[in-house]
Amino acid sequence: MFFLLSKLLHLFLMPFLWVLLFLILALLLKKPKYKRSFLFLSLGILIVFSNPFLENEAWRAWEVAAIPVNKVKHYDVAIILTGVTGYREDIPDRIHTHKGADRFLHPLQLYRLGKIDQFLISGGDGRVTGTAVPEAEQIEKVLLMAGVDEEDIITESNSRNTYENAKHTAKLLQKHPEWKTRLLVTSAYHMRRSQSCFTKAGIKADVYSTDFYSGPRYFTPDELIVPNAGSLSNWHLLIHEIAGYVMYKLMGYL
Repeated sequence: MFFLLSKLLHLFLMPFLWVLLFLILALLLKKPKYKRSFLFLSLGILIVFSNPFLENEAWRAWEVAAIPVNKVKHYDVAIILTGVTGYREDIPDRIHTHKGADRFLHPLQLYRLGKIDQFLISGGDGRVTGTAVPEAEQIEKVLLMAGVDEEDIITESNSRNTYENAKHTAKLLQKHPEWKTRLLVTSAYHMRRSQSCFTKAGIKADVYSTDFYSGPRYFTPDELIVPNAGSLSNWHLLIHEIAGYVMYKLMGYL
């Protein structure tokens, strides 16, 4: 039930949907006072959430900062959280990745540098309906194609969300007492919730953020004034993540 509700919540936290809703209300309502109010509200939301500078500032405040590669210590295992691949029934003969592919590409770099010995990939099938190849298995295939030794990869394919990632990973770690030092790898925006979940599950791990949405500050007209449609989509992701953090807190997962 919680899994399904989280998917519905993702839809209703979309700023563009708010703009459409308030525009429709402005058209349907008869009183001029209410029509103007909803019209200005929709315009205000559109201006704020399409501003690249404000979007970047929000990301900078929320994301967990990067650690330079040369400062990363040696770790027995990197725990990689999935959520960055997609499965297509019509093109099943390859791996389809999203923007967050850095979640496994960056620890692959650390592996090549000798900073990581093994991988634990956590994540199953996140679909509400239908079935797909578990994401952990998809990422495993990519790492194998990249030349990672098969014995250096362990997958956990039952998790559907961050809470389950932590719960199932904790069980796996009990079978591998040799993994004394652990590195938790996920997107920078997702790290706050992930780290808290893993700490709550009794897993001690350092963190390594990847897949950044934030960037340097630029006080240029295209950042300060010119609206960007992509900012609306990025705000949706950030608002969803913050709401997820709050919900996890209320559920006692953090």
